[in-house]
Amino acid sequence: MNLIAKDPLQKKIEIYNWIMLAVVLIPSLIFGTFKFALGVLIGGFISIVNFYWMGHSLRNAFSRTSDKIKTNIVLRYFIRLVLSAIVLYLLISTGTVNIIGLVIGLSVVVLTVVFTIILTFSKKNLIEEIS
Repeated sequence: MNLIAKDPLQKKIEIYNWIMLAVVLIPSLIFGTFKFALGVLIGGFISIVNFYWMGHSLRNAFSRTSDKIKTNIVLRYFIRLVLSAIVLYLLISTGTVNIIGLVIGLSVVVLTVVFTIILTFSKKNLIEEIS
């Protein structure tokens, strides 16, 4: 049973991840090749799935009162890392996607986190200045 609720900031980041993927994907569909757009789409999907998986793993680990929390977190991290590496290797080695598009897609979560933090702090500072 998961007793730890998601933080509102995490929920906001999860929503913005999909918006950022669309913002990056639409121009790549219009101006790029199919392989480039596919790389952006698959890279974005991989990074977003990893973000969800990481959040799920951490909520499960901290909801337990076990001494093996650290081992559990590290094990799940390595499983996620190995699976991502295998998928990326297969995509790149078979030439299915454009590597630059893939890197841009993989950057979606990083861009979203930076954008969300800037947006959140700018709103906070604006509210403090008004008060």
